[in-house]
Amino acid sequence: MKMSAAEISQVLKEGELEKRSDNLLQFWKRKTCVLTTDSLNIYADTQKRSKGKELKLQSIKKVDCVERTGKFVYFTIVTTDDKEIDFRCSGEENCWNAVITMALIDFQNRKAIQDFKTRQDNESASPGQQERRMARAP
Repeated sequence: MKMSAAEISQVLKEGELEKRSDNLLQFWKRKTCVLTTDSLNIYADTQKRSKGKELKLQSIKKVDCVERTGKFVYFTIVTTDDKEIDFRCSGEENCWNAVITMALIDFQNRKAIQDFKTRQDNESASPGQQERRMARAP
């Protein structure tokens, strides 16, 4: 999917989010996160954004298991390879789960439109296919 440089670099939300660690004890670790129009970037340190993980929106299947407790909102990001990543954020502020979900929907819509245009361009490039389709029409 081709997007302009302005679309790729557009920051939708920036701030802190807590991620559950993958180890046995599963501690919550505070991370600095930057959500753009095409990825969620997760950094261990607020000051140094050099060593981070990038989770592309194309690799996210859904945002699942949203649960609100007194202080936190818990949610899970499910990837296309069925890996689950647990997060939590403060319930008072605009929560990340809604923003990530809306960014994912927007990304999927843009991808669907791009795929449709590509398919339309490919069909118009081969006029023989169009004539065959017209011949079958009632």
